[in-house]
Amino acid sequence: MSPRAAPLRWLLAGLAASAAVPGAWALLAPRSFYLDFPGTGHWVARLPAYSEHLVTDAGAFYLAFALLFAWAAIRPARALVAPLAAAWSLFSVLHLSWHSAHLEAFGTADAVAQTASLAAVLAASAVAVHLARASGP
Repeated sequence: MSPRAAPLRWLLAGLAASAAVPGAWALLAPRSFYLDFPGTGHWVARLPAYSEHLVTDAGAFYLAFALLFAWAAIRPARALVAPLAAAWSLFSVLHLSWHSAHLEAFGTADAVAQTASLAAVLAASAVAVHLARASGP
């Protein structure tokens, strides 16, 4: 990667944090995650019934991606960053699509905040794909 990789490194670090926070919370305190996420509302609890297994599995998934994003931020090789960010973009499209179709239990402010936050993560991962592809080997 070129010396111009600093914006990509920061973006990857941000994506790592955006996956690590909910991942660690869901894995280490699944009931709290279910009842309190994102801390300003009760987004998860408004959806299907609580399953400790499902919440901890989701937390582990998020932490695995957080590790990969942190690794890519430290060593932003295109061969790692492009497929990683593309995979996260796919997840983000599917995640955003599901949540956008299931907003009936949300007030307007929470529906907008949830949709915007999921869209921001999708946009960040799409930008990371673009920056990785535009950078050198």
